[in-house]
Amino acid sequence: MVYLGLFLIAFIAATLLPAQSEAALAALIVEGYPPWLLVAVATVGNVLGSTVNWWLGRGLTRFGDRRWFPVKPAQLQRAQAWYGRYGQWSLLLSWVPVIGDPLTLAAGVMREPLRTFLVLVTIAKLARYIVVAAVALRWA
Repeated sequence: MVYLGLFLIAFIAATLLPAQSEAALAALIVEGYPPWLLVAVATVGNVLGSTVNWWLGRGLTRFGDRRWFPVKPAQLQRAQAWYGRYGQWSLLLSWVPVIGDPLTLAAGVMREPLRTFLVLVTIAKLARYIVVAAVALRWA
């Protein structure tokens, strides 16, 4: 149940909804759960959540001017400009708070191939969780 909870928090945190997967990961590591398994679960959940953003970007931007749309037009324009300038390599910043989620949405808008998206986002998310785990292990 602990792993499912971490997966769901990581999934939600990668979508455009707010959540703190890093805090959950660190707390579970401090409690003594296996770090490698927690990092794997969090990474998979977070990458799948980012994939939801990519998918939304592929088809739902036509609703970008609607009030219920989860990304403000200015955020999406900044993410598209960043993505247009730096291309697929900007996905290595998909772990960064505030800009990471809109970048994954912009990747869908810009029609980044799913395979490339998954490789780059997985590298970014995995690296972040490894750093969080290393810091948490120093506390444990």
